[in-house]
Amino acid sequence: MITRRIILPAMAAASLSLGAAGQVAAQSYPTRLIRLVVPGPPGGPSEIVVRTLAERLSSSLGQTVIVENRPGGANGTIGATSVARADPDGYTLLYSIPGPMVVAPAIYKDLGYDPVKSFAPIATIFSSPQMLALNPAVPAKTVQELIAYAKANPGKINFASPGYGSQPHLLGEMFRLMAGIDILHVPYRGPGPAVADLLAGQVQMEFETIPILLPHVEAGKLKALAVADQTRNPQLPDVPTTIEAGLPTLQATFWSGILAPAGTPRSVVDKLNAAINEILKSKEIEAVLARLSAKPKIGSPQDFAAFVAAESQKWTAVVTAAGIKAD
Repeated sequence: MITRRIILPAMAAASLSLGAAGQVAAQSYPTRLIRLVVPGPPGGPSEIVVRTLAERLSSSLGQTVIVENRPGGANGTIGATSVARADPDGYTLLYSIPGPMVVAPAIYKDLGYDPVKSFAPIATIFSSPQMLALNPAVPAKTVQELIAYAKANPGKINFASPGYGSQPHLLGEMFRLMAGIDILHVPYRGPGPAVADLLAGQVQMEFETIPILLPHVEAGKLKALAVADQTRNPQLPDVPTTIEAGLPTLQATFWSGILAPAGTPRSVVDKLNAAINEILKSKEIEAVLARLSAKPKIGSPQDFAAFVAAESQKWTAVVTAAGIKAD
């Protein structure tokens, strides 16, 4: 009894001490440079977003935020691993797109991290819908016409992607499964070569983000059949959504978000979330995102965690159904 009387107050004191420590950490954070790791090479589709975000965070937090590109691995796993193993103090953050958090875990084993247990979600940044485009030689003007053509010509439609296991690859496989058609995946090393062969007619169709395909659609070199989103895109008002095209669950957005190593103090996570959400409300970021046909996604760390969980479940199901395996 005496021991219990001693231990309980001690535990309560320790809990109060830890809570106070967390509050102090939030009040003082940050006190030095913050590294924002991008798990890919410079010049990616969202490069302007992450650079602008880092600059605005530097001003908001009063400390320099630098962007550190760490390419390599399957779908950016090297950069993600480096953050997962960093000290959980808020000074090393991950700028993630779908690859490291959702796609790679569904396909590859022994990543060096667990997408759920190794990270603390902070905030979602944006989402940009994927679009289905065709080479003009394919005699189809709608998604349903494309499905009918593919069924009448099994094995004659090849679809490009910027890489094996990329989101456009998985979206193409989802389309194949939903439509019950025989089409062949052709992976490339990045979106540039994939689009080049699509324009040349070496492949017949591709799912890709709107900014990459839009100039070719506007020039009449590609046909835009559908946008894989819930609403039509302002830059392509005449192009139907996949819902309108009769495939309501064929949905996919290219997104990004910020995460920290697991164990990062909640107070630090909340402070970063508040700072990022405030930046996302600015006209400057809105204009930057508009260039990517993207929209800001303002929400809590819990919202981001729930979103990643839903995305993981969705794409893991596609990987399993399509029999996609690591090379």
